Amino acid sequence: MELREIEIFLTLAEELHFGRTADRLHVTRARVSQAIKKQERAIGAELFKRTSRNVQLTPIGAQLRDGLSIGYQRIQEALTAAAAAGRGITGELNVSYSAAWCGHLVLAAADAFRTRHPDCVINIQDSQLSDVLEPLRQGRCDLALIELPIDEPDIAHGPVLFSEPRALVVPAGHPFARRETVSMEDLAQAPLITITGQPRYFLDHHYPHRTPSGLPIPRGPSTSAWQEILALVGAGKGVSPTCARAARYYSRPDIAYVPFSDAPPVDYGLLWPTTGNTPRVRAFVETVLETAALEQPRFRGHREPRQPPPENRKPQVT
Repeated sequence: MELREIEIFLTLAEELHFGRTADRLHVTRARVSQAIKKQERAIGAELFKRTSRNVQLTPIGAQLRDGLSIGYQRIQEALTAAAAAGRGITGELNVSYSAAWCGHLVLAAADAFRTRHPDCVINIQDSQLSDVLEPLRQGRCDLALIELPIDEPDIAHGPVLFSEPRALVVPAGHPFARRETVSMEDLAQAPLITITGQPRYFLDHHYPHRTPSGLPIPRGPSTSAWQEILALVGAGKGVSPTCARAARYYSRPDIAYVPFSDAPPVDYGLLWPTTGNTPRVRAFVETVLETAALEQPRFRGHREPRQPPPENRKPQVT
């Protein structure tokens, strides 16, 4: 009995209707009837009782169905696994993200990816913004969802997945903390705390040296970790730009988040090594794009609520 004939028999045993079986398998009713008659001749007994009103399995047909079902299922599972292996959708995929809101998207995409490709293990971890490119280059990470722009010859990136409005993190006791918004020109009035380890063009984009009118922006301390930035701001050492949504994830009593009125949004996208464009990576990128399209409507028109300054003031930036 050929595999296709087994499929016809098992489908008819489930549907008990020649027309529905033919429709489900995209064959003619005559093809279904011929396959069953061939099987009955080979076995030497009827497998189905047919009347003008219904189709029923005979005891021998039921016995054959029970014997074939488990084996057929295993064959299908083996074929599916082999097809996945042929496409490279097996093994492990290491994915990192730079912010909590990026992590939510990565986790949602990973759930959908595991459903489609259960033989591929997804390892997810957060990363320091200052240490994203090296793990990609060293093979410790296959994909990263981080802030853009990144323009490196050995690093590929997909389209912008989403954009976030900017805010300025300021000490709770700073005059900015009592304002509804700040502008890019206001950056000339306080030391700017920056991140280290990223390319110069990335730093210039997120931590400019001059305001739009050309005023110099004083520099404050630099650090490699986001939590250290918050600690420095809280201690009155300066201010630092971020996403407005950070107020929901990184609230502290010694800092405040003030929305920008004129800053461009922060764009986010996926990065991967140009030498690592594997079927596994391409499949995950596709899944992230689909997940982002489903998730993004929740954030359209979203604006973070203005946080009132805490009661306990910290030292102002001087």
